[in-house]
Amino acid sequence: MTARLTRSIPRTTRARRRTVQAVMLGAVLALAPVTWMHTAAAGKIRTTADVPARDVAVVFGAGLWKGRPTPYLAHRLDTAAELYREGKVRVLLVTGDNSRTAYDEPSAMRAYLTERGVPDGRIVSDYAGFDTWDSCVRAKKVFGVDRAVLVTQDFHIKRAVALCGRAGVDAYGVGVAEPRDGTWYYGTTRELFAAGKAALDAGLRPDPHFLGPEETGVTEALASPVTAPPAEGMAPRP
Repeated sequence: MTARLTRSIPRTTRARRRTVQAVMLGAVLALAPVTWMHTAAAGKIRTTADVPARDVAVVFGAGLWKGRPTPYLAHRLDTAAELYREGKVRVLLVTGDNSRTAYDEPSAMRAYLTERGVPDGRIVSDYAGFDTWDSCVRAKKVFGVDRAVLVTQDFHIKRAVALCGRAGVDAYGVGVAEPRDGTWYYGTTRELFAAGKAALDAGLRPDPHFLGPEETGVTEALASPVTAPPAEGMAPRP
């Protein structure tokens, strides 16, 4: 084995230089999607306090546990409710997976928000937000969203902003901070691999898994009066 390893080491200066160049090129190509993501999201990540007001907030799904939002999804929804309460957004577009009858992220997200005082008439459901690119494209092409605030975890927000921008949505992002636990480290690591797919989606711009016809839910929600009283501590909306 030692002999084989010795034979595999480049013997000439020129060969060693080419090997180093190949390794460097591989590293650059591997990091290119992450670099693109960070560049595309530069200046677009804000807090709930300083994010510019938009008509619509897009809240991305993050899984259910026994039919209820997981803690990470609940934190996204809490942040979206805060944006609504503070008057930063008027309508919440909840986008998630409803690919089978027994699994319905958008309906669970709607229920969670209404329990916390967000009027049902101000919530619009996207049942085919199967991944970040699909959610962004459908927000633009199906629901007619041109500008939005995006709500997701801090490790995911740059990818969401970059992809929605590529899909034609002028978006600012609010990243929800989480404790640095195992779930956070898993999500952060996963983003390194997801960046590659994001770059391909941004370059190729494929149609979502399910596009479907245009829907008027967001337009109608913006035009409709509030039909439910706000929760304690929430100011009424016009």
